[in-house]
Amino acid sequence: MTLLDAATDAAPLGGPSLPQERRLVTALPGPRSAEILARKANAVPAGVGHTVPVAAVAAGGGVVVDADGNSLIDLGSGIAVTSVGNAHPKVVAAVAAQAAQFTHTCFMISPYESYIEVAEALNRVTPGSFAKKTALFNSGAEAVENAIKIARKHTGRQAVVAFDHGYHGRTNLTMALTAKSMPYKSGFGPFAPEVYRAPMSYPFRDGLSGADAAARAILQLEKQIGADNLAAIIIEPIQGEGGFIVPADGFLNAIVDWCRANGVVFIADEVQTGFARTGAMFASEIFGIEPDLITTAKGIAAGLPLAAVTGRAEIMDASHAGGLGGTYGGNPVACAAALAAIDVFENEGLIERAQQIGESLKARLTAIQASDARIGDIRGHGAMIAAEFVDPDTNAPDAALTAAVAKACIAEGVIVLTCGTYGNVIRFLPPLSIGDELLNEGLDVVAAALASA
Repeated sequence: MTLLDAATDAAPLGGPSLPQERRLVTALPGPRSAEILARKANAVPAGVGHTVPVAAVAAGGGVVVDADGNSLIDLGSGIAVTSVGNAHPKVVAAVAAQAAQFTHTCFMISPYESYIEVAEALNRVTPGSFAKKTALFNSGAEAVENAIKIARKHTGRQAVVAFDHGYHGRTNLTMALTAKSMPYKSGFGPFAPEVYRAPMSYPFRDGLSGADAAARAILQLEKQIGADNLAAIIIEPIQGEGGFIVPADGFLNAIVDWCRANGVVFIADEVQTGFARTGAMFASEIFGIEPDLITTAKGIAAGLPLAAVTGRAEIMDASHAGGLGGTYGGNPVACAAALAAIDVFENEGLIERAQQIGESLKARLTAIQASDARIGDIRGHGAMIAAEFVDPDTNAPDAALTAAVAKACIAEGVIVLTCGTYGNVIRFLPPLSIGDELLNEGLDVVAAALASA
């Protein structure tokens, strides 16, 4: 019997065949996971950390199973990646079929149809009625880097503006764009030049209307950078790592209007918010904006490495031949997974399911908040909801409480993730395949962890 067989009892396969239950047969980590994590410590650099002290061997639906047979409720989806559920049958079949044909040619050497099909699908489903084109890459950070390259080439300008609390990746340019120092930037400089930061709309903390927050940001970038020097503005429509910050109504619209008036490329980073996560296919739709360029990754291919830049055809065509690409960008196996995942998003009701999950999360968290003022704010859309923890007397961020609640949840078999510039936010990103019973049980554990913290 393999480790996988032992861990999953009568259901040796991953995906939806796994029993959908929280099951703790050992304390975490169990002995087999502890053995594997000890090997990690010896073989993998200390900088590659981990949140949950288990060694995963299977996942599907709303659970992750470890090497000791523990089954944990998954409220993180590998950071919003496995939105269709781990090992979805359509994705597994598509991946297996493609792998049996060929695994790589390099699209820049010998093109293949599936890359083009993914581009066509993204041109169709992303916001905007204008003509679009798409280039494929490997990761969200790589997509962001290429979006900036494209915007600079198109405009002939160099300056780029990102926003407070924003997160855009871990490469040199994307670290410059990212706001939070620890753990993403500290000690890794110098960073790429000509990157500037503007204040974000953060209704819970700044109290500003969308119009006022946008006027503040626009005044700063006009005075400190100058529109004539600015190639692009990049922003997450709902910020991810920064704390699931939802800007006030009208903020994004005003920024887009200013960009249009000044020939600045507006880039929506939808790496975390894309593909039904927010209860719309893309979060930009919620705010009624049409980005010039949109970056996607994470949920695009159900766990296989793939990312994209999609945007106005005339902007995407700005680069010279050979200026865009990469050895593995648009790998055929990843493209097969993406086509299957997009089919699932569009035809298996996952947008509606994200809306239902969001309603359940908000209702339950609001009920907890009613008797516990340490939850200062609940925000988000769809299956992308966050609770911000504060000192109830001062409203100051309470990172210690947040860490304690998360640690207690994980010990009880519920995977939750923290985030926020101040480290005081728990974010809920369950797979859209999770059942209501499992979701509610996970929230029971969160409520109990907060009550005992």
